[in-house]
Amino acid sequence: MAETFDQESRVGPGRYLPIAEHGLIGDLRTVALVGTDGTIDWYCCPTFDSPSVFGAILDAGKGGAFELGASVPAKTKQFYFPDTNVLITRFFTEGGVGEIQDFMPVTSDSGEARRHRLMRRVICVRGSIPFRARVAPRFGYGAQPHRVRRHDGMVLFESEDLSLALTATVPVTCDDRDATAAFTLHEGESEVFALDQIGGDVLPRACAYAEAEDEFAATVAFWRRWLSASRYRGRWREMVHRSALTLKLLTYAPTGAIVAAPTTSLPEQIGGERNWDYRYLWVRDAAFAVYALLRLGFTGEAEAFMNFLTRRVTRRADGPSGPLQIMYGIDGRTDLPERELGHLEGHQGSAPVRVGNAAADQLQLDIYGALIDSVYLYDKWGQPISSDHWDEVCGLVDWVCDHWDQPDEGVWETRGGRRNFLYSRLMCWVAIERAMRMANRRGLPADIPRWRDSRDTIYRTLMRRGWSEQREAFVQYEDGDVLDASVLMMPLVKFVSPTDPKWLATLDALTAELVSDSLVYRYDPKASPDGLRGEEGTFSICSFWYVEALVRAGRVEEGRLAFEKMLTYANHVGLYAEEISRSGEQQGNFPQAFTHLALISAAFNLDRALG
Repeated sequence: MAETFDQESRVGPGRYLPIAEHGLIGDLRTVALVGTDGTIDWYCCPTFDSPSVFGAILDAGKGGAFELGASVPAKTKQFYFPDTNVLITRFFTEGGVGEIQDFMPVTSDSGEARRHRLMRRVICVRGSIPFRARVAPRFGYGAQPHRVRRHDGMVLFESEDLSLALTATVPVTCDDRDATAAFTLHEGESEVFALDQIGGDVLPRACAYAEAEDEFAATVAFWRRWLSASRYRGRWREMVHRSALTLKLLTYAPTGAIVAAPTTSLPEQIGGERNWDYRYLWVRDAAFAVYALLRLGFTGEAEAFMNFLTRRVTRRADGPSGPLQIMYGIDGRTDLPERELGHLEGHQGSAPVRVGNAAADQLQLDIYGALIDSVYLYDKWGQPISSDHWDEVCGLVDWVCDHWDQPDEGVWETRGGRRNFLYSRLMCWVAIERAMRMANRRGLPADIPRWRDSRDTIYRTLMRRGWSEQREAFVQYEDGDVLDASVLMMPLVKFVSPTDPKWLATLDALTAELVSDSLVYRYDPKASPDGLRGEEGTFSICSFWYVEALVRAGRVEEGRLAFEKMLTYANHVGLYAEEISRSGEQQGNFPQAFTHLALISAAFNLDRALG
C-alpha cells in the first residue's frame, strides 16, 4: 500500500502528523514510528517501555525527533518492502525522486542486539534532490539533559542513563544538543545514517555503504524467512500477512511477551483525557494473539508466550485483584505505577501524557478465560502442556469456580466502579469449559463434577440475568439494559449458537444501536458511565468481532461487506490504531495488537465460510 502525502502538512499545535501517518519498524526489542514525511517521531530505547528518545508524537517541541527528508517541496509515498518490516518513504520533487529505507536489523547475537541500530539509507533514484537531516534526541521523555561530542568521526549523544552514537556518510555539524546535515544526491547516489545505543561491551561502530547494503539484505531475508512459515492462502493475504508481521514486531524476543501497543498516551479523542500507556503485556491481548498466530502456523511465537507465562506469570496470594495480575512488564515485572508527565503537552495538545498503568491493579475476571483458552489451543495445535503447567491450570480453574460471581472492572477497564459484567462471566465459563476439554481429551486429573457444576451455573445465570426482555438482547451487566459490543464474543467462544433466536435478536440490537457503517462502538458512555470525561471512537477489534458474528450467523455477504469496509480504514501501510473517529481518522495507541489479531481471525473465518 502507498499514499501520497504533502510533506508540509503537519497539523495542530506544534505541527503534528496525524497518528495514522506513520509506519513501524523494529528489532523485536523496541520499535520506531516513521512519519510519512520521513521523521522518526517515536522511539524508546533500549526496550518498548523505556523512556522515549524521540517523542515528538507526544510533544512536537520537547519530545525530540530524527528528521530526514527532501529540503525542497515534495510529495511523499510510503510502503513496506514486500513481505518485510523494512519501510520505504519516497520523495517526489520537481528535480527528481528519492527514497529513505528505514529498518532495524534483527540479530540473535545478544551483544549486537543491544545496539538497537536504527538504519536510514537515503537514495536518489531519478534526477537530483537536496536532503536535510536533524537528529535531536530528548532523553527521558524529554526531561533528561544530554551532551554532544565527537569521537572518531561519530557524534555521541550522552545522557545519564543512555548513550547513542550517530554515524553518517555525509558531513555532520553539531551544537550542544543536536546534529544536522545537508547534502544533495544525484541519480544512483546514496548516503547512510545509523544510530546505535552504545555502552558496556557495545562500542561505537561506523556504518559504511557496504555494511548498510549487507544489513538491508539480511533484514529483508529475516522477515521473509519468518513470514514463509505462514499457512494462510486466503483472499486477504496482504492484509493478513501485514497484521502477522505487525504482531511479530510487537513481540519482545528475550521473553516472548507481546505488547498491546508500542506507544503511550495517543488519545482516544483529540483534546481528551483517555490517554493510556499500552507498552505492556496484557494477559488477554497476548492470549488472543496466540490464537491468531497459531491459526497462521506460527507455533514458535505461541511457545515463547507459553514460556513467558510459566516462568514469569505466577500466582500471588488471593486478594481483591485475584491470583493473577491483568498485565505485566515485558520482563515479567508486576510493578507498573502510573504517573503523568506534566511537561509534555500530548499529541495535538491531548493531555495528560501517562506512563505506567494503574489498571494493573484491577480485577478483570475475563483474563482467566482468555489465558486458559490460549493454553487449550496451544495444547491442541502446538505442544501438549506439561504436568506442572496443568497443575497451574487446575489451580486457576478452581479459583474461578470460587470467584466468578464477583463484580469486577471488566474487559474495558472502566474506572467507574465494579459491576457484574456479562463478558467477565462469559470468559469465566470459557476458562472452566476449555479446561474440561483438555482434561477429557488427554485423561488429565481434574475435579470434573465441581467444574461442571460451576460451568453450568454460570451458563444459567447469564441466560437468566444477562438477557434483557425489554431490550431483547444480551446486555453489558447483569439485570441491566445497556448494550455492549463485548457480547459479540458469545457465539465466537461457542457459549451460544450463532443462530440462537436470542443471539440473533442481540445481533440486530447491536447493529441498530452501536454499529455505524460496519464500525462498532464498545458501548455508550452516557448510558453506562465509565468514570472518564469525553467521548471515544469506534473500537476496531469490536468491528472485526462483528464481522465474525455476522458470518457465523449465516449473514456471510453482509459480513464480507463489513470486512471490506473495515479494510478501507487501515492506514496507508495496513496498520490500525485502537479506534477510528467519526471522520475515519485513527485514534488511540498505534498500532494495536488487539485489532490486528482480530483482523486475522475474521479473515480466516470469512475465508472458511466463503469456501
